[in-house]
Amino acid sequence: MARIAFILLCHKDPDAIIGQANMLTAAGDYMSIHFDARANPEHYRKIRAALADNPNVTFASKRIKCGWGEWSLVQATLHAIEAAVDAFPRATHFYMLSGDCAAIKSARYAHDFLDAHDVDYIESFDYFASDWIKTGMKEERLIYRHFFNERNHKRLFYASFNIQKKLRLTREIPADLQIQIGSQWWCLRRRTIEWILDFTRKRRDVMRFFRTTWIPDETFFQTLVRHLVPEDEIRTRTLTFLMFTDYGMPVTFYNDHYDLLLSQDALFARKISAEATELKTRLGALYADETARFNISDEGRSLFKFLTGRGRIGRRFALRFWETESTLGRERELMIIVCKKWHVAKRMIDKIRQITNVPAIEYLFNEENTHLPDLGGIQATLGKRTRHRRALMRMLFDYFETDRLIVCMDPGNLDLLEDFCNDRSTTKLLEIQCEFTDHYLVGHARRVGLAGEQTPKETLERLLPTIRGDINFESDRIRDAEFENHSIMKQSNDPEENAGLIARFLDIAPDKALEIARTDHLYAD
Repeated sequence: MARIAFILLCHKDPDAIIGQANMLTAAGDYMSIHFDARANPEHYRKIRAALADNPNVTFASKRIKCGWGEWSLVQATLHAIEAAVDAFPRATHFYMLSGDCAAIKSARYAHDFLDAHDVDYIESFDYFASDWIKTGMKEERLIYRHFFNERNHKRLFYASFNIQKKLRLTREIPADLQIQIGSQWWCLRRRTIEWILDFTRKRRDVMRFFRTTWIPDETFFQTLVRHLVPEDEIRTRTLTFLMFTDYGMPVTFYNDHYDLLLSQDALFARKISAEATELKTRLGALYADETARFNISDEGRSLFKFLTGRGRIGRRFALRFWETESTLGRERELMIIVCKKWHVAKRMIDKIRQITNVPAIEYLFNEENTHLPDLGGIQATLGKRTRHRRALMRMLFDYFETDRLIVCMDPGNLDLLEDFCNDRSTTKLLEIQCEFTDHYLVGHARRVGLAGEQTPKETLERLLPTIRGDINFESDRIRDAEFENHSIMKQSNDPEENAGLIARFLDIAPDKALEIARTDHLYAD
C-alpha cells in the first residue's frame, strides 16, 4: 500500500501546521517540515515541541530564509526531501504541500489512487513551446543570472538584468536538458526522488544554472523529472486543486466550498482560508473516514470562470476601428434569430431553408464547427469571426450573392447584436423566449462544463438559480437595449400567434409563416 511522505513548506500559523501534521500522520503517512527561517522563531519552537513525540514527523536538517521566485524555495524543498528519505524508508511517495493546503479526499482514497498507477504526477510542459507563462519574462528567466529578489529589491533586480542585457552577458542552458515548466505542487515516487537527489550530487553544473534562474520552483523538479523518468511514467498534472483569477492571484476557498472541493479530481486543494475553520474541520474528519465515497465531476474551474465572468459580459472583444467604420451595405438586410436553446433555433432554420430561398447560417459566433464556406481563413476560428464580424458578414453576403441573410446568435452576444443593429444596413431581431425546466438547465450545465455526470445534487440545486437568473439577465439586457426592429416570440405561445411575428420577420406569406411556427420544439419542448 502507498505510504506518503508529505513535504511541507510553511512559514506561519503554527497551530494549523500542528493539526495538519497530526491529521495526516494519523493515517499512517509521514511528514517532513521546513519552516521558513524568516518566520517567528517562537512559532518554530512551538511546532517542534508539539510534534516531538510523533515518530512520523521529521524536520529539514537546515532551515532556509525563503523568498518568492528565489532558489531558496527549491533548496528548502531539497532539505526537507533529504530528511524524509532518511527518516522514512517505508515511504513510497513524496507529496509537496504548503501550509495553505488541505486534503479533499480520504486517506484510503489517496492511497488507493496512488496504488492504481506506478507513475509520477507533476506538471511538466515544454518551457518554450507551451504558453504556460502568460506575461512577463520568459527566455530571460534562464539566459540571464538573477541574483536579487524582484519583489524585495526591485531596483537591484532590474539594474542587474539591464546591465547583463546591454552587455549581452547571456549564458547557455545545459545542453542535455530540455527545460520544462509547471506547478510546484507535485507527487513523486520514491525511486524518482532518489534519482533526483543523486542527480543533484553529480551535476553541479545544473545546480549552478538553476541557482540563478528566476522562479526555479516552476522549472527545477519539472525539468529533472522529465530528464530522468520515462515519459510513459509521467502524468503531466498536479494532484492539488488550485485556481487563479484573471489577475494571477490564487483563488481562496471558504466554508461553503466543501461540496465543490470534494467533487474535484484531486487529492488536496490550495488555498484554504485561515478563517475557514468549519471547512478544515469537515475535511479533517473526512480524511479519516474509510467508508467515504466520492463522485468526481471536476467542474470547479469552468464553474469559477462562468460565475466570475457574469460581471463582464460583453467586454471580451472590443470594437476595432475598421469594424466601426465599415458597413454591411445600406441595401442589405440581416435577420438574426436570438435563442438560448440552440436546437430550437436550428430546427427553425432548417424549416426556413425548406420554405424560403434565403441563406441561413446557424450559430457562427458560438460554435467552432458551424458549416461555413472557405472565406480565406477569416472563418477559421471563433476569435477571428468575432474580431472581424462585419468583414465576415459582408463576405457571406457576397458568397451567397444575396442581399438577405439569416443567422442565429446566443442572447449572450449582446456586443455583436449592438454592433450589427447600429449598422447602416437593415437589421431585424427575432428573439425566441423558451421555457427552461430544471432538467434542461442541468443538461445545459453539463454541456457547457459547469457540472459533470457526478456533480452532487446539492451543488446543482445551488447552481440552477444562478443559471436561470443569468438567462433572464441576458434577455433583459436585450430588451433594455431597445433595438429598433426587435420582436419577441415565446415558445409557450400557440403557433398561430407566433406565425404573425415570423411573417413580419421574414416578410413571407402567413401560410408559410404558420408552417414554420409549427416546427417541432418551436412551440413545445
